[in-house]
Amino acid sequence: MRVLVVHNRYSSAQPSGENRVVDEEVGLLRAAGHRVELFERRSDDIAGRSLLGKAAVPLLVPWNPAVRTELAARLRADRPDVVHVHNVFPLLSPAVITACADAGVPVVATLHNYTQVCPPGTLHRDGRPCTECVGSATSLPAVRHGCYRNSRLATVPLAVSLAVNRRRWWSGVERFLCISSAQRDLLVSSGMPAERLAVKHNFVPDPGTVRTGTGEHVLFLGRLAEPKGVRLLMAAWDALAADGGVGVPLVLAGAGPMEPEVTAWAAGRDDVRYAGLYDPAQCREAVARSVAVVAPSVARETFGLVVAEAMAAGVPAVAAGHGGFVELVDEGVTGLLHRPGEAASLAACLRRVTDGPDRNREMGRAARRRYERLFSPSVGLERLVEEYRTAIAGRTESMGGSK
Repeated sequence: MRVLVVHNRYSSAQPSGENRVVDEEVGLLRAAGHRVELFERRSDDIAGRSLLGKAAVPLLVPWNPAVRTELAARLRADRPDVVHVHNVFPLLSPAVITACADAGVPVVATLHNYTQVCPPGTLHRDGRPCTECVGSATSLPAVRHGCYRNSRLATVPLAVSLAVNRRRWWSGVERFLCISSAQRDLLVSSGMPAERLAVKHNFVPDPGTVRTGTGEHVLFLGRLAEPKGVRLLMAAWDALAADGGVGVPLVLAGAGPMEPEVTAWAAGRDDVRYAGLYDPAQCREAVARSVAVVAPSVARETFGLVVAEAMAAGVPAVAAGHGGFVELVDEGVTGLLHRPGEAASLAACLRRVTDGPDRNREMGRAARRRYERLFSPSVGLERLVEEYRTAIAGRTESMGGSK
């Protein structure tokens, strides 16, 4: 199969699970013998633009005519069977959908977040869940609240793009791939076409290392930002420390806007270590040495890659009981789910998962079995190719029916 992958890569300054998913899917398809080419832009390149070029970027968010022209030429030259769209913000824009429609090439789009119904894609504002824009035709609440980067001005291009391109997305994409059932349910309730939305979980490569024993630390691995539950985790860990601790340290690895706050909080403590940004090999090693991986997001995650990575290493997770986490974690069997946003509930789950090494080991073994059944590369490849074939068949049918 000939596949063209379209993706605007996120900044390399911070960890991006989405970039990683794209790279791993491309590698998986190529290893299986499919011909995969890339049509990319990189957010890193914005820094090298002239002042005028930087000022023009917001204008390209709703529509980039140069991208439409360039992609149309690429489609004529490569003649792919299917185009797989991931992220189009900020440099590609939904113009890619029109280019594919003009060329008659079916489109599959993975929805890594909630940008189809929420301009910043998080369903989160001011430290709490927010669905004000879900089902809205204008996304004016997001502009009023300045939901993207706490700026009304920065939010406007996203809101405009969502308003003017909604029907273009919904009619131009044959298959939307949601990465959890919870995400699909919300998008269907917002009015997106249910028949075009399928659930295809992210897969996780086998790390090649499965935990032995019960581990030596609790690990937070991800972006240091309030929606990820970092401040909630700090409060829960302080409560545990005041009650004697859990016998192992907390390791936080990542980067993000809360890095100064996390660094100051961890300074001088024996029970907390801030490790900075790990490379992929360090991530795998840190996960495999964990008593548990903690994912306390206060925003509703569409999937939760770090939980699946923990499962692959035979490590239980403690995660917030909402969003995609409830599909990943089998409560009490492969990990524990705490009440979202509640530090006391998170603290109680962390104490439970670190008490009783025999139970912890069994949860780790169960997590590995669940990974092999649901989130392994072989399962991911099968589902991905199945959706490509469905999209190709759907476009062929629609074109035949219009003749």
